[in-house]
Amino acid sequence: MTKYIFITGGVVSGLGKGIAAASIGLILKSRGLKVVNQKFDPYLNIDPGTMNPIQHGEVFVTDDGAETDLDLGHYERFTDASLSQSSNTTAGRVYMTVLQREREGGYNGGTVQVIPNVTEEILRRMLISTEETKADVIITEIGGTIGDIESLPFIEAIRQIKYRVGEENCCYIHLTLVPYLGKAQEIKTKPTQHSVKELQELGIQPNILMLRCDAPIDLATREKLALFCNVDSDCVIQNTTARSIYEVPLQLEGERVGDAVCKVLSIETPPTELSEWTRMVERFHSPKDTVRIALVGKYVALHDAYLSVVESLTHAGIANGLSVEIDWVDSEELAGDGEAERRLSGADGVIVPGGFGPRGVEGMVRAAKYCRTRGVPYFGICLGMQIVVIEYARNVLGWTDAHSTEMDKSTPHPVIDLMPDQNGKILGGTLRLGKFECAVSDGTRTFEAYGSRTIWERHRHRYEFNNKYREELEKAGLVIAGVNPERNLVEVVEVKGHPWMVAGQFHPEFKSRPDKAGPLFREFVRASYESRRK
Repeated sequence: MTKYIFITGGVVSGLGKGIAAASIGLILKSRGLKVVNQKFDPYLNIDPGTMNPIQHGEVFVTDDGAETDLDLGHYERFTDASLSQSSNTTAGRVYMTVLQREREGGYNGGTVQVIPNVTEEILRRMLISTEETKADVIITEIGGTIGDIESLPFIEAIRQIKYRVGEENCCYIHLTLVPYLGKAQEIKTKPTQHSVKELQELGIQPNILMLRCDAPIDLATREKLALFCNVDSDCVIQNTTARSIYEVPLQLEGERVGDAVCKVLSIETPPTELSEWTRMVERFHSPKDTVRIALVGKYVALHDAYLSVVESLTHAGIANGLSVEIDWVDSEELAGDGEAERRLSGADGVIVPGGFGPRGVEGMVRAAKYCRTRGVPYFGICLGMQIVVIEYARNVLGWTDAHSTEMDKSTPHPVIDLMPDQNGKILGGTLRLGKFECAVSDGTRTFEAYGSRTIWERHRHRYEFNNKYREELEKAGLVIAGVNPERNLVEVVEVKGHPWMVAGQFHPEFKSRPDKAGPLFREFVRASYESRRK
């Protein structure tokens, strides 16, 4: 029988439920269990695909093309899994399905209500991962904070599920904030007590309390919370602020969270085996040197907008024994070539990640020009790849009006253009999404990085390299290093004779792992460090 773990949050948002869910997934997987993580978000958007990155953070993309919450990136990186469309559900998607069914007569004229119709759809989606994956344990994170109106149907659904699968197969974990008042030198438990009380009023008794805190919590405080919240004392787990997110699984295992979960669910497993993870964390905290990377983007006001890119740079640093220091550069600040040179001169390498719309694009073009003309390592991702093509067309071929039709529909040299099958479509869900094949050319930096002629990477974009200009660009020295064989779409470009200037239309950051860095990230950081030493 599949076991189910539900993680809720209390007191405040932003406590790290996603990291906790990913850490528990890693711990249980290390005990030999097949684990799948999923997230249910209470907002009414169908998915995060059209949400502002500065408000919501990055959109994570799965192999099968789902645009999901960024927490799925944590799940994949910690458990080395490949999640799917069913791994992220929003209230918007639930309500849309219910309303479409009503319009089609699926309820036989009956009154459609939150209970049972909406909760039934939530339950169906919670259980679908069981059918698809045959997992031993399904870990479900419920977005939002206990007390939010929009999350009530999801809380009711996880209350009901124990009657479907058996109470002995459900474990409820409640993550709350335990504040420390410096003036009083006292840890305060009342917010947690009230949060648990509110959860109990909704029909859920947590099995495990996870206490988010900056200072260690003494035994007396834990026993107090266990007594007042009706939880076994060995199921009160502290989740202290760690030096890095990759330390969290080790800290939680030190708190014996794996034992607590297995006790609640009556699971017998071998002991937790995290020796490889421990060695990776040790490498992370003992770098031989530092490399400085300038990240040039338009959403730098919120670093979570580039979360997977940042984590992938960290992975690349671990692989090379280096600490990666990121210099966040707003591309709009690069108003001229002089500004670009002054702002980027301290960087060992420059990375330009993805984005949409014209704002800040000219600054990215200047960053690419600076790297090309100064021999500074450059890594372009998605829009960052298109920027290389635009800059090369303008400043090497002399087409000063070259552009992408996303930014300038009337450009005489549309070196980046809309895919023919995208014309006239609405925005949501119409991008080229998910995993696609790329045939890599011999003798390229890309082939050196991957060591393979065939690679598969995930995509999230609408505009493509315009093959109409391919021959002229190649003659001028732009190397086509990778092509999608099915549609003959250019996937990777490199600049001939440059120390390391590589740009891919895909998003390799989505498949990078802490102990297995994305090949292009690994080689970019290595090239940047070598450039610094020279």
